[in-house]
Amino acid sequence: KKFSFISVILSVICVVFVAEAAAPAAAIGNQQFFWWIFLIITFLLPYGMVVAELGTTYDSDGGLYDWIREAFGDRWGSRVAWYYWINFPLWIASLATLFPDILGMVFGVEFELAPVLLIELAFVWIVVFMSFSKVSDSGWILNLSAVLKVLIAVSVGGLGIYYAVTNGFASDMSPATFMPDLTNTNALTYLSIILFNFMGFEVITTYVGSMENPNKQIPRAIIAGGIAIAALYLFSSFGIGAAIPAMDISLDSGIMDAVGIMAGVGSVLFIVVGIVFLITLFGNMVSWSFGVNFVAEHAARKKNMPKVFAHESKKNQMPTGAAIVNGVVASVLVLLSPVMELAGFDSFFWIFFSMNIVFLLISYIPMFPAFLKLRSVDPTVNRVFKVPGGHGVALVVAWVPVILLVL
Repeated sequence: KKFSFISVILSVICVVFVAEAAAPAAAIGNQQFFWWIFLIITFLLPYGMVVAELGTTYDSDGGLYDWIREAFGDRWGSRVAWYYWINFPLWIASLATLFPDILGMVFGVEFELAPVLLIELAFVWIVVFMSFSKVSDSGWILNLSAVLKVLIAVSVGGLGIYYAVTNGFASDMSPATFMPDLTNTNALTYLSIILFNFMGFEVITTYVGSMENPNKQIPRAIIAGGIAIAALYLFSSFGIGAAIPAMDISLDSGIMDAVGIMAGVGSVLFIVVGIVFLITLFGNMVSWSFGVNFVAEHAARKKNMPKVFAHESKKNQMPTGAAIVNGVVASVLVLLSPVMELAGFDSFFWIFFSMNIVFLLISYIPMFPAFLKLRSVDPTVNRVFKVPGGHGVALVVAWVPVILLVL
């Protein structure tokens, strides 16, 4: 089986668009719209073009790990493989802790500790077992999840417009509130969420073996998918901001809180959106698992990660070793959460999710210098897609995203 062009675009949306990250972005307030637009121009566009050039020039399952290793050697390749991998079990654990909370909100149930842990562990291992299938055989999961994510974004955004028209905006909408407050360092911290919301284009490049024509499909899908994703984020974040004052937005369940305020907790729409949202969490994790596991396996085969990550299924050559390690690490984190609660910690979604974001953002920093290095040391290689402009443009496209990632 091979991915069609539409399937590749839907895969981009499934991987990159993260519905659960819309609430933390909306917590910035109206300033979020300035930062969305600013970062779309200064980060999303350069990042997408760099990935499109590298992904169509260097065809492999190793993604950004291979590009960085090719440019800077095994030491940097190993570092990036570790950072890129560890973000994923942290992310699984964060969504696992979120899952019973949303499930309880949807059905009006409060779970005891034992059922909560069972639900969280079930989430972890369902994701692990789903990632055993070949990418092309799992295309329906990615496509369905992408469509459902679009429906959630459109529903939340549409409800927000309706709510604002009929009840007024929940927050002050004066022009001054849309300008960034550079003195508010707490608000600036949330910008990492917006950058995180753009990540994932390189995951699609690890699917090259399942594409009909990757050299054409990758750059076109990144452009089309990137435009759609930017619009979806702006629309859904607007919906959340219209319903809930920025100061009151929950960083973990904000999207469901918004639907509850606008449609009523327990309403049919609230239940439907909640169930669809839970389904998309699986699709999100499965789509990322393919990219992360391939990178870990690839790095292990080059002896840049432990041998266990190199284990693959004899049946379909999928990286089952990495998938199982993901499940073990995520399960340990889930089981530690009650101990952390006794120690005075709470909001485990945010604890694990923020750690996941930090490691993921770190792993991208060397990718942009690698883009410049590979251009200089390998200028004659055929580049199907090339970032437009000369050397000056390439420097801007590479170093502006690095500065933003470091900040």
